[in-house]
Order: sequence, then C-alpha cells, then structure tokens
Amino acid sequence: MYVCMCHAVTEDQVKKAIDAGADTPRQIAKGCRAGTDCGSCVRRIQALLGEHGARPCPTARLAARLGLADPEAAPSEAAPAAPSAPLRAA
Repeated sequence: MYVCMCHAVTEDQVKKAIDAGADTPRQIAKGCRAGTDCGSCVRRIQALLGEHGARPCPTARLAARLGLADPEAAPSEAAPAAPSAPLRAA
C-alpha cells in the first residue's frame, strides 16, 4: 500500500527504512522523500514509527505529558479530567 502518493513510497519502503535505523519522519524523508511534498502522509509515517518502537508522534507525547486519555485505552485506564477554572466576566 502506498504511504506517500507524491513520491510513490510504499509502506514496505518506510518499514525497511525504520528497520535500517530511521526513527523520525525526517530521517525517513532523507531516504525516500516521503513527507516532503504535500505532507499528507506524515501522520501515517509517524504511526508506522510508533508501531515499530520508534519515537511516538509529538501529539502523543504531549497528550501523555498532559495526562489526557489514550483513545485506545479502556475507560477505566483513562486519566481523570482536570478541574476547569470558572470563567470570570471582564
């Protein structure tokens, strides 16, 4: 299956780059140019990196730092919601 339509890069090519040591979308792009044109494939590249034990995407790291629920986690594993401050009228 194609990951990057702009440069005809397949999922297998991205996985081979990961196996060869690439652990960021930028490193993948250096080898095959995936993600360097329109950018629509970068999220899929980040997902493949995460699936293969590389660095998770920045959004996932930020969500973990903020204690936000993992969308794939069971409801009992979700972090409690942060209390919201009341709004003040100006």
